[in-house]
Amino acid sequence: MEALRQDDPRRFGPYTVLARLRGTAGSVQYLARDAASEEAVVVTAARPELAALPAFRRRFQAEARTADRLTGGWVQPQLGGPDAAADEELPWTAGAYVPALTLAEAIDATGPLPERTVRILGAGLAETLSRVHATGTVFQGLAPRTVLLAEDGPRLTAFGPLGAAAAAEARPGGQLSVRLGYLTPEQVAGEEPGPASDLFVLGLLLAYAATGTTPLTDGPAAEGAERIARTAPELGAVPEELRDLIARCLEKAPADRPSAGTVAAELALEGAAGLAKDGWLPEALAAAVAEQGVRARETVAAGALVGTAGGAAVVAGAAAEVGAGAAVEAEAGGPAREQVDIPPGAPADASAAGSAPTPAPVPAQASAPDPTPAPAPTPAPDTQTAQLGNIGRHAPRTDRPTTQLSVPQELTGQPAGAAPPLPPGATPALPAGRTPAALPSSSAPALPPGPTPALPAAPSAGMPGGVPAVPPPMVPVTPRPLPVPTRRTSITSSSPTVDRRALLIGLAAGAAGLVVGGGGVLALGGGGGDTDGPEPAPSHSGPTVAGLPPQPRWVYTHPAAEPAPLTAAVWNERLLVLTGKSGATAVDLRTGRRVWQNADAADGQAALPVGKDLCFVAAPSGFLWLSPKDGKTVHRVEHADLSPGTPKLSAPEFVGASGPVIWFTGSEKVTVKAPPPKKGKKRGKDRQVVKAYLFAYDLVRREQLWRTPVPAGRGPATPVHRLIAVREDDLVIRQSPASLAPGDVRAAKGKAVFRSFDRRTGKALWSKQFGTVAPDAAVMGDDRGLLYAAVGDDLQAFETTAGKPKWTLNGTGGTPYGTPVATGAVLHTTNRNQEVGAVERETGRLRWRRSTEAAIGTAAPAVTLSTTGRTLLAADGSQVTAFAAEDGRRLWKFQDIGAQDPKGPTVTAPYRVLTTARTAVVQRDRIFYAFPVA
Repeated sequence: MEALRQDDPRRFGPYTVLARLRGTAGSVQYLARDAASEEAVVVTAARPELAALPAFRRRFQAEARTADRLTGGWVQPQLGGPDAAADEELPWTAGAYVPALTLAEAIDATGPLPERTVRILGAGLAETLSRVHATGTVFQGLAPRTVLLAEDGPRLTAFGPLGAAAAAEARPGGQLSVRLGYLTPEQVAGEEPGPASDLFVLGLLLAYAATGTTPLTDGPAAEGAERIARTAPELGAVPEELRDLIARCLEKAPADRPSAGTVAAELALEGAAGLAKDGWLPEALAAAVAEQGVRARETVAAGALVGTAGGAAVVAGAAAEVGAGAAVEAEAGGPAREQVDIPPGAPADASAAGSAPTPAPVPAQASAPDPTPAPAPTPAPDTQTAQLGNIGRHAPRTDRPTTQLSVPQELTGQPAGAAPPLPPGATPALPAGRTPAALPSSSAPALPPGPTPALPAAPSAGMPGGVPAVPPPMVPVTPRPLPVPTRRTSITSSSPTVDRRALLIGLAAGAAGLVVGGGGVLALGGGGGDTDGPEPAPSHSGPTVAGLPPQPRWVYTHPAAEPAPLTAAVWNERLLVLTGKSGATAVDLRTGRRVWQNADAADGQAALPVGKDLCFVAAPSGFLWLSPKDGKTVHRVEHADLSPGTPKLSAPEFVGASGPVIWFTGSEKVTVKAPPPKKGKKRGKDRQVVKAYLFAYDLVRREQLWRTPVPAGRGPATPVHRLIAVREDDLVIRQSPASLAPGDVRAAKGKAVFRSFDRRTGKALWSKQFGTVAPDAAVMGDDRGLLYAAVGDDLQAFETTAGKPKWTLNGTGGTPYGTPVATGAVLHTTNRNQEVGAVERETGRLRWRRSTEAAIGTAAPAVTLSTTGRTLLAADGSQVTAFAAEDGRRLWKFQDIGAQDPKGPTVTAPYRVLTTARTAVVQRDRIFYAFPVA
């Protein structure tokens, strides 16, 4: 952390900038304070010399969107949307500050990590990779300084190749040249990186975390690419328990590497969060992380004492108190700069495309210099970590990381204001009283947002340690298209449009470059959006690995040009029928391919099977019977023809279905004539009133079975009802609170009213209230005459005949139950504490209860059972979690990252699950995944 420079911005939106944290290849990260919450915030702002490039801005925003869609698990939520500053001069993003050390700094400070820490680190990273790979996307955001070690687990701060780049610079013609941090064997061969490429990099990171050195580093730097492509990695120092898994990650052939899910499960079967819940960092690192948080809060508190005008000096003083007190000498008329010591033989580097390097501070205890002259200047230890909590000194390790073997360290050309190159052995002069600092990094962590602690830049490109003696120069690469992937992908970019991934990798003299041309954009691909592509290949995922979801059989993405589906239903285990504003769409459940559309069914709902030959959709224009073969409308019944006695029937509201019979409510306006006037009085006016009915309708015979009056709703709209229970002789419904008329609300006195009707005749049987069940409480009934309802924080079972409670299952304060699901003798429960469970339906005895480990939200997860009843799936706004229904064993969880369009909206829709024939179809907005389930 250092004081702000003259040219540093003082404010980004609602955030007041307090200090400069560090520079990365394409951005500067600042510690800031949120004026509303007074909390610490990290603002990542693009470098001015790159921000003018359209290619850079597009990629910056694209990776920010990826970060936003990955929110959850080990990715912190952003503060505001990624496009909040899209039109500003400097694109920026913001995230909550989380105290943490980078992986590189942790190794520098204490050496190799314990095996348990490595397991949790690897499992957390693999869990995130699995979420990304489920969409067919490559992550490319792993590097030692994009991985943070926080108190409760690892964090990621880069979400694409730009964020994890070792360096970035503007090239002639509006191009953006990005130097990759790591190479894989397939990239050395000039092939497109795939999901397995992320596993190779993960293997390098885990080996580094476990040993403090990186495989494939021994030997001349110029031969690094050859070693990556052909030499077996040296893993003798890796703990035996981890050696086999890391070796498999580092296989030369991508097909021989394990999946991210397999890695996560082998490292931590119960999940990284479960293994880390009792602490995961060594004592020294945990203390440093805690101390860092204290010091950062002190800086923010000091910044709160001053206004944005004139506050820089006070904040600079606060930064100095927490260890950012390196001497900063301001040049006349220019920004403050520092000079650093560059080791002999190392190239002069301008610290990641133009940022002034951060010096190492003079330790407080060194009040007087040692009069004994040193034989030669030595690089200062990494005391920048100690600026926010000293974790002790540690000698630098000789480790030429893989990134240095094939990727040069220095940028091509010298940025403005950079010092000229020095001859071998030369050392730049330092002003009196200055202390040499470590070599600044050109591979600082991510560009995209996220919780980034106030940590220093790396001492060398990619990973800590030594510097190659003579790294080869960066060579500009002529863009060439990559092979088209076999997976169906949906790629979106700005004009001109590209149809496939525009990742351009070239190799020359052992150097790798990523070039994004003037009008192009490096776009992330999503699965299943190309409806004209080939059928997806069958899954070869093998058995499900505990902890991570199985590979989806297919992924379908609803076209971006059409509105997102509003409803989804399974038709006879053959079709997934989606309805939306543009019509109905059918997707083949075997292949995930769209087979037909029908515009007549726009805004439809309740796609139901009618025997084996027809599909029923209730649309605002009428009831439709569609052909499952081509989607054409076979029959249509207008609303006016649904009931002979109600010719002015409004659009019906679907209530429920059982077999060929559906129930719906409808209403119509009728004229009530004024009564005859008394003698000598004038006749009163006729009145328009709304009458509402509950209808039973046979879909096979296409005729009304009965209708019965129900209370009208609020205003002229049709009252909305929910089906609570269907039994052999009757059905139970409850009116939605939003559609209750004011008089009905007053009469109910804050309690829900349930009504029962004879299934054969529609005769009203009873109207009851059960205990203190509220109008909006989660409720369901079964075929045994029991009704289960959330009452306060408890779950109660009522006998509907007597109306009395049968049993009560106590809950936790402030976490009411959601709608349960019954199967056999068991009732599966869910609550707002993100827990699911199983109780005996007759007694209420709890059999098991498990947490989904999702963030506490405002609603309980929706639970769904597989068709066999063996798997329970809980879906909420952040994930889908699968449990063994018998004993509650957690099987796996799934999270996606939403639509991949860099300019598309952030996906906030909750997950939904449909089950059919050993398949769980998981929907999030317009993306559908078909997972095999037991």
